[in-house]
Amino acid sequence: MAAPAAAARDEHLDALRALMAAHSPPLHALLVPSEDAHQSEYVSEQDKRREFISGFTGSAGLALITMKEALLWTDGRYFLQATQQLSNRWKLVRMGEDPPVETWIADNLPNEAVVGIDPWCISVDSAQRYEQAFSKNHQILFQLSSDLVDEVWKDRPLVKPLPVIVHPVEFAGRSVSEKIKELREKLVHEKASAIIITALDEVAWLYNVRGGDVDYSPVVHSYAIVTLHSAFFYVDKRKVTVEVQKYMTENGIDIREYDTVQSDASLLASGKLKGSLHGEKDVNEESPKIWIDSSSCCLALYSQLSSSQVLMLQSPIALPKAVKNPVELDGLRKAHIRDGAAVVQYLAWLDNQMQENYGASGYFSEAKASHKKENMETKLTEVSVSDKLEGFRATKEHFRGLSFPTISSVGPNAAIIHYKPEASTCSELDADKIYLCDSGAQYLDGTTDITRTVHFGKPSEHEKSCYTAVLKGHIALDIAVFPNGTTGHALDILSRAPLWKEGLDYRHGTGHGIGSYLNVHEGPHLISFRPSARNVPLQASMTVTDEPGYYEDGSFGIRLENVLICKEANSKFNFGEKGYLAFEHITWAPYQTKLIDTKLLTPVEIEWVNTYHSDCRRILEPHLNEQEREWLKKATEPIAVSS
Repeated sequence: MAAPAAAARDEHLDALRALMAAHSPPLHALLVPSEDAHQSEYVSEQDKRREFISGFTGSAGLALITMKEALLWTDGRYFLQATQQLSNRWKLVRMGEDPPVETWIADNLPNEAVVGIDPWCISVDSAQRYEQAFSKNHQILFQLSSDLVDEVWKDRPLVKPLPVIVHPVEFAGRSVSEKIKELREKLVHEKASAIIITALDEVAWLYNVRGGDVDYSPVVHSYAIVTLHSAFFYVDKRKVTVEVQKYMTENGIDIREYDTVQSDASLLASGKLKGSLHGEKDVNEESPKIWIDSSSCCLALYSQLSSSQVLMLQSPIALPKAVKNPVELDGLRKAHIRDGAAVVQYLAWLDNQMQENYGASGYFSEAKASHKKENMETKLTEVSVSDKLEGFRATKEHFRGLSFPTISSVGPNAAIIHYKPEASTCSELDADKIYLCDSGAQYLDGTTDITRTVHFGKPSEHEKSCYTAVLKGHIALDIAVFPNGTTGHALDILSRAPLWKEGLDYRHGTGHGIGSYLNVHEGPHLISFRPSARNVPLQASMTVTDEPGYYEDGSFGIRLENVLICKEANSKFNFGEKGYLAFEHITWAPYQTKLIDTKLLTPVEIEWVNTYHSDCRRILEPHLNEQEREWLKKATEPIAVSS
C-alpha cells in the first residue's frame, strides 16, 4: 500500500471514530458493509464505502470499526488479497473459519453497546440475524439517519446520470407486459397485494431496461413497486429519455423519482399509494400483504412497513430470470461463440508476443526459454495484455463492455483468486511462470465468463499434475447426469474429488449462474459447498459456470471455467419418474495440452478433451483469419495416453 494512501486512510478512521463518539447516542461500533441500497455485489464508485475506509478492494467483505479496533470479514477468495491490502491498523477475520461479525460483537462489546448501521446498506435478513445475536446482551443495532462514512469521504465521486435504455424483445425474449402479468398472478397466488423489488438486476429484467450506473453490470439504480393494478419505476428522472417515458407509459408503468421510494413504501403500507395511470387505490382489505425478498430488501424500506403485513419470501423474479427463455439461450450460445473467437485471437497473439519478445518456447513447446529481448519498446504487463484482450472483444457484434475486471495474473498473482491488476503495480509477463486469465464480456445477446490457464515455457511436473486434477474436476461436472431436485451443493463434490484425492482443494464455489446481458454472478442457484447452495435445485434452462481451481500462495494459481446450460438428459431410464438433467457447455476455447499429464486422465476424459477440441475448432474457425485458424488447429490436435 502506498504510504500517502495509508496515512489518509488512518486519518479517515480517526475522523470516523470522532463522529461515532459525538453521535447521539454514542456508538460503540460502526458496521460498514460492501453493499449498496440494493444489496448489489458489484457497486458504483460512490457506493464503495467499505473500500474507501479499509483499503481492501475485493467485491465481498464487511468492516467493523470500534473505538479501539478495525476488523474486516471476507471470504476465501480474498484472504490473500486482504492480507496484502490491509494496513497494520486492521485485522483480517476469515469467513467460514472465524466467528461471524454478530458473534464477535455479542462476545466482545459491552452489554447495551450501540452498533450503528446505515439502514439502506443492510438487508432485512442480516439486520434480523444481528438483532437476534445482540439481544442476549441487550446490545442495539441502531439505524443511522445518515451514513457516517460519507461525512468523512470528502472527495466522494459524483453520480453521473447515464440514460436508461430499453432492452428490445428480440434479445429479452419476453415482453414487459407478459412479465408483469405473470408477476401479478404470483401475487394473487400468495395472497399479496403488492411487491417491492429492490435488486437492480430484477428491476432491469422485469421492465426490460438496462443502464450504465454500475461498472461491468448493465443496470440502473432503481426500484420497482408492482401492485395488482399499478406498476412504479423509481429512478433519477434525468436518466429518462422521451423514448423510455413513452415505453413506460405504454406498459402502464409510472415513473417516480428515485428518492420517493421510501415515502411511497409508507403510502403502500397504509393503502394510500395511487398510480397516476390508473387512479384507484391498490391495497384492499382482504389482501393487505406486501411481498419483499428479505435477502435483497434493505432495512430502510422494511422499516416503513408493519411486520404483520409483510410477506417474506424469495423474490418471484429470481427463478424466471435464472431459467432462461429460448431467445435468451440462443443469444447466450451466439455470444459465447463470438467471445470464444476473441479469446483464441488473444491467445494466438500472446503466444507470438511471448516468443518474439521474451524468448519463450511458446504455447506448444516445452523447450527451455532463451533470453528476452533487450530494450523492448513496450513490455507486456498483466494490464497491457488484458487491454489487448478487451480490444479483440470490442470488435465483436453486440459488444457493450466487460462483465467484470479482467483477472490477468502471472505466477504468484494467479494465487490471488480475485486478483485485479493495476497499471502502476502489476507484474510483467514471464515465460517461466503460469498465466491465469479469467475474463468476460457483456453483449446485447448474452453475458460471458471464461477462464483459461496457460504456460509459455516449461511447466513443472507439479504444475502439470495440479492442472490435470483441476481439468478432471472440470470434466466431472460437465458430464454429470443427475435427477431433478438436485442442488448445487450436491454437485460441488464432483469437481473437488480429483483434487481431494491429492490432498488439494480450493476456497471458492464451483459455479454461479450468469445473466442474459445482466450480472455476471446471478442467483438464486449456485454450485458450492456453502449451505445456501442447498436452497435452490437446478432446473433445465438455467446457466451455471464450471470453474474448479487450485492455488499455491506465493507460487501459482490454476482455474478452468466454462459456462454450462442445464438441460434435460437423454438417460436410458427414469427412476422415480423424476426426470434427469445434464449440462451443455457453450464456452469455446482450447485447454493447453502441454499442461495436461495424460497419464492421469481416464479414456473417457481423453475422449472428452478431444471431442471438445474438435467442436471448438469447427465452431470457431469461421470467425478467425487464416493465421488464427492454423494456431487453433494446432491447439486442438487430439491427445493420447502417454506411454
